[in-house]
Amino acid sequence: MVAVGADVGTGVTASPGFRLSVLDRSRTREGEEPARALRATVAFAVEAERLGYHRFWVSEHHGVPGVAGSAPTVLAAAVAAATSRIRVGTGGVMLPNHQPLVVAEQFGVLAALFPGRIDMGLGRSVGFTDGVRRALGREKDAADRFPEQIAELLSYFDTTARSHRDVHARPAEGLDVPAFVLATGAGADVAAEAGLPLVIAAVRGEEAMLAAIDRYRERFRPSARADRPYVVVSGTVAVAGTEERARTLLVPEAWASAHTRTHGEFPPLAPAERILARPMSPRERTEFDRALTGHIAGTPDRAAGELAALMERTGADEFLLTTSTYDRAEQSASYRLLAEAVGLSA
Repeated sequence: MVAVGADVGTGVTASPGFRLSVLDRSRTREGEEPARALRATVAFAVEAERLGYHRFWVSEHHGVPGVAGSAPTVLAAAVAAATSRIRVGTGGVMLPNHQPLVVAEQFGVLAALFPGRIDMGLGRSVGFTDGVRRALGREKDAADRFPEQIAELLSYFDTTARSHRDVHARPAEGLDVPAFVLATGAGADVAAEAGLPLVIAAVRGEEAMLAAIDRYRERFRPSARADRPYVVVSGTVAVAGTEERARTLLVPEAWASAHTRTHGEFPPLAPAERILARPMSPRERTEFDRALTGHIAGTPDRAAGELAALMERTGADEFLLTTSTYDRAEQSASYRLLAEAVGLSA
């Protein structure tokens, strides 16, 4: 049995008592090719390793104009090849979009090439639009099989499993690849039933997140992969030299979120100053203001203090940080300032 809380993978830890990790979605900027965003993700992973972050995860999106990351296991391979210590994984592979055997094979190859460094973050979302779902060969109800898919996927790594003794996922069989469940909807209950670490964000507000975490801990069933609950809270933190500048860093992503809710398309990031100067419809303004809330933004000391307070309220073991803004230099500085403020060390 693996004592997950003691060590979910080797690597550096945050000195306040919790791990600090990175989720990067390979966000594109106005006027740039997706290839630049993908290369920037790899370069950013090298920087995150230097700063002392514990993990670097990439995501899965299909047909989204503002996101270049569509094949997370492929991108994870590039990230792992460019780094040497930081753990690399997915936040996540959307399991309903894929056959579990293929996912097991992909992570098996990653784990064989980069032993002891690969994480398998798994989500239950299915393709966002009807067209994407048709192209993937999936229906909306594909997510209903998520618990069964997780069980099948994990069985391919287990040399003692009997349900797939006639099918061998090589080279995955026998390899130890930590698995995490991304909580969307019933995700917290799935993680508890499977005895796996939970990754959760305050999408519906902190109160709902805290309730889901409590339910996860109460229902957690120890497994061969974890002997106790392990909680990773995910969220946005923007750090700059002034409170005002830190809040401005949130503007490009907030506008992209507002735009997709009002126009049905998630666009590349635009400069904050141009967004703030543009006229917005009442609905756009409402969605934009809503998208600016619920994040940590401020000077290094203030952001570090708010983050520590959040971790204390949740009792989480780890924080998975995602910050997107138009200016990549400011984005990089935000991660550096936070790492320095909480005392990360490589």
